Amino acid sequence: MKKLMILACSMVGLIGLVNAQSAYKKKAGNAPATNQPAPAPAAKQPAAARPNRGITQIGNAPAQAANANMNPAAAGNAAVGNVQVDTIPIEFDTTSRIQKPELSLRNPFATDRSQNRDRRPLEYEHLREDDNMWSEFIWREIDSREKINQSFNYPGADENGDRRFFSILINAIENDSIVAFQDDMFTRPFSSDKIRQQINGKLDTTDVTDIISGAIAKKSVSFKPLFAFDSVYTFRLKEQVLFDKEASRLFTRIIGIAPIAKFVVGGKSEPKALFWLYYPDLRRVFAKLDVYNPRNYASRMTWEELFESRYFSSYIVKTSANNPQNRDLLQIVNGDKLLRLYQGQDIKNRIFDFEQNLWQY
Repeated sequence: MKKLMILACSMVGLIGLVNAQSAYKKKAGNAPATNQPAPAPAAKQPAAARPNRGITQIGNAPAQAANANMNPAAAGNAAVGNVQVDTIPIEFDTTSRIQKPELSLRNPFATDRSQNRDRRPLEYEHLREDDNMWSEFIWREIDSREKINQSFNYPGADENGDRRFFSILINAIENDSIVAFQDDMFTRPFSSDKIRQQINGKLDTTDVTDIISGAIAKKSVSFKPLFAFDSVYTFRLKEQVLFDKEASRLFTRIIGIAPIAKFVVGGKSEPKALFWLYYPDLRRVFAKLDVYNPRNYASRMTWEELFESRYFSSYIVKTSANNPQNRDLLQIVNGDKLLRLYQGQDIKNRIFDFEQNLWQY
């Protein structure tokens, strides 16, 4: 009996071994038997030598690109751990509105104009404080839309760049080291970056949609201007009118210049002075720049001669006389612009009468 049990166990073990071998042969039966040795495993490449395929690098965090089977809405994004990385292509268009003048490689004129760059303004006559018998500060505005002031908006270009007066002021800040100030007392200077931000505007991102698929194809990054460049057609002057008893004459000296831009605030256009420039610093720049003359190109005065000869039209917007609250004329006359012009003309006549009454005929 004991021998029969041992024989039965041996038969069961033999049957199990045969079944295991047959199962193993069925699983590996598709692989042809070869006498060649098995290929050696490929050497592991270092991390720096591996090709970066389908990886978007942002900072130090690699992100796997989007799978082709993803839907169009999620095709531009790839997840890296808990960080969602945007892989939509970005197109940068940050062209500055401040353009540097391009120098001509040849003389574009028939005559030699090299001496124009060496011109200097005439020195002011010295005025002593003790000889200042009477003085008044005047703020006036030049509207370049008037016919006599159209040279302020001349859009042409020459060896000095854009001829618009606003562009001349910007180039003076960028290329001639003229300092811009925040107020007409010249106490707080503007940084160059602040000026560029005011002129160029802020960076704005716009989604560009594919017409066929409807998905976002790319994102365009460009400057969004805060105001239209051609909307700067008004310029404010700060002047001091004084009577010098030693010379027995009335002097009018320009102290500062400010361009006025119109900003849209709450759906309403509001004029605002962008910055103030000290006019005595600008005289050396203006002395080298010609004013456009539509009748005779050879007979052109400089910008310094234009301001010193008072060859422009303007209207008074503020005065220091009888103005203890330092208000503009528009605030005094309750917003009536026509009445402001009349008030400004009265100030001109008052100053003229003051000078004439100092003489006896």
